[in-house]
Amino acid sequence: MAIRMDNVGIAVQDLEATISFFTDLGLTVLGRDTVSGEWTDTAVGLDGNHARIAVLQTPDGHGRVELFEYIHPDAIETAPTLPNEIGMHRIAFAVDDIDESLAIAARHGCFPLRGVANYQDVYKLTYLRGPSGILVMFAQELQRA
Repeated sequence: MAIRMDNVGIAVQDLEATISFFTDLGLTVLGRDTVSGEWTDTAVGLDGNHARIAVLQTPDGHGRVELFEYIHPDAIETAPTLPNEIGMHRIAFAVDDIDESLAIAARHGCFPLRGVANYQDVYKLTYLRGPSGILVMFAQELQRA
């Protein structure tokens, strides 16, 4: 059986602000739509499902993120995920320049949870809160294995 990762889906409070964050980091919007109807109710498991969506792609063409902002049913506010919680954890990006990536994130009001760590002079990495409290990791490889 063949299998491949297609995308990571993230429900957001503000679709436009989240698209702006990710496109400033270098992702491109592949498409946008508003979805509803019986097929979405069945696929997602919510009656009356109605959402605005956008699919973004990483510059290398391999990674995709699907963002959705619920119109109905109402989005449910939850506390942001903590790094040690069970469940969907974070979205991670390999970046060429962590300082530049952090400067872009800062323009969106997003800052590291604690700082930038150095893992055995192999990676510089950090976690930050993106739009809608999304936990985002940036990792810059310092040396090739």
